[in-house]
Amino acid sequence: MNRRLIVIFSAIVLDAVGIGLIFPILPSLLQDVTHAENVAPYIGVMTALYAVMQFIFAPVLGSMSDRIGRRPVLLISLAGAAINYLFLAFAPSLWMLLLGRAIAGLTSANVSVASAYITDISPENTRTRRFGLFNAMFGIGFIIGPVLGGTLGDCWLRLPFIAAAALNAGNLLLAFFILPESRTPTKEKIDLAALNPLRPLRWVFSVKSLLPIILIFFLFSATGEAYGTSWALWGSDTFHWNGLWIGLSLGAFGVCQALAQAFLPGPAVKLLGERAVILLGVAGACTTLIVMTFATQSWMIFAIMPVFALGGIGVPALQSLASRQVNESQQGQFQGVLASALSLASIVAPLAFSSVYLVVRAHWPGAIWLSVVAVYAASVPLVLGLDFKKPLVSEM
Repeated sequence: MNRRLIVIFSAIVLDAVGIGLIFPILPSLLQDVTHAENVAPYIGVMTALYAVMQFIFAPVLGSMSDRIGRRPVLLISLAGAAINYLFLAFAPSLWMLLLGRAIAGLTSANVSVASAYITDISPENTRTRRFGLFNAMFGIGFIIGPVLGGTLGDCWLRLPFIAAAALNAGNLLLAFFILPESRTPTKEKIDLAALNPLRPLRWVFSVKSLLPIILIFFLFSATGEAYGTSWALWGSDTFHWNGLWIGLSLGAFGVCQALAQAFLPGPAVKLLGERAVILLGVAGACTTLIVMTFATQSWMIFAIMPVFALGGIGVPALQSLASRQVNESQQGQFQGVLASALSLASIVAPLAFSSVYLVVRAHWPGAIWLSVVAVYAASVPLVLGLDFKKPLVSEM
C-alpha cells in the first residue's frame, strides 16, 4: 500500500474515533444542558442542523477541491471539526452546542474529499477494494471511539469531547505535514453561482439516469441516521445500558464492520456481482433490525453483530459504481453532489426518526427499527432497476 493511502486511511481512523467518542454520551450531555427527560428531539435537531450546513457547503467545498486541491479543503474540514468538539466540551448552554454543530457542518468535507482523493490515486479496477478498506478504517475508528467515549464519559461527561478535539488536532497535523496533494488543481475562478446548494442537484435532475443511484445513496444514508439518533437512547431504555455498555455495543459493531469491509467487498463483487452484493447488504441489515426490534436481552444484540456488519458490504460496490459516472476532472464536484444528497437525508431522517422514537419510546422502543426496515425496503426496486454493465453517463 502506498504512502498516500496509509496517510488518508490513518486520517479516517482518527476522524472516526473522534466521532465515535461522543455517541455514547451525547444524550447525557443534552440532559445536562437542557434538563429535559426525553432528549430525542434535541438529538434530531442537532443532527439535522449539522446536515443543513453540510448540504449548503459540501458542494462548494467539493468544487473547491477540484480547483484548489483536495489537501487544503481537507485541512479546513479538520480544523472545523476540532473547533466543534471544543464547543461541545465547554458549552454551558444549548445555543452554544448548536453553534458548534453548525461550524462542524459548514466545514465537513472529510468524507467527500477523502473519497475524491482515493478516486484520484486509484485505478478503476482497485476502487471497490480500496473503498472497502476506506469503510473498514471507519469501522476501526468505531471500535476504539465509542468504548473510549463511554469510559471517559462515565468519569466526566465533558472529557470525551476534549479527547475528540485533541484527536482532530492530531489528524490536522498529520494531514498538514505528511499528506501530499493528489491531483493538479485547475486553479479556475469559482463561479459564485456555485454557492447555490441546489445547483449541483439540478445537474443530476437534468440527467435522468443518475437519479436512481443518487436516491439509493439518499435512502442508505437515511437508514444510517437512525442509529446516531436512537441507538444510545434505545440501549438505555431497553437494556439499561450505561455509557460504557453503549460504547461496547458500538465497538463490537466496529470490529465486525472493519473485518467485513476489509475482506468481503472485493471478493463478493467478483463472485456475485455488484447488484447481488448490494442486495445482500440490504438483506443482512434488515435481518439484524428485525432481531433488534424484538430483542429482550443484551446478548442478542452482540450475537447478531456479524450479520449487522454484513449489511454494509454493498456500500463499497455502490461507491465504486458512482465513481464511474463522471470523468476524473469532475470527481470532487460529483462527490460533492453525492454529499449534498446524503446531507438532505441527514436533515430529514434525524427529525423523522427522533419523532418516531418519541412516539414509540414509552410502549415499545424497539419499534424504531421497523421504520428503518421500511426505508431499506424502498431501495430494493431501485437497485433491481440499475444497469451495472455500463456507466450511467460518460460525462456530466
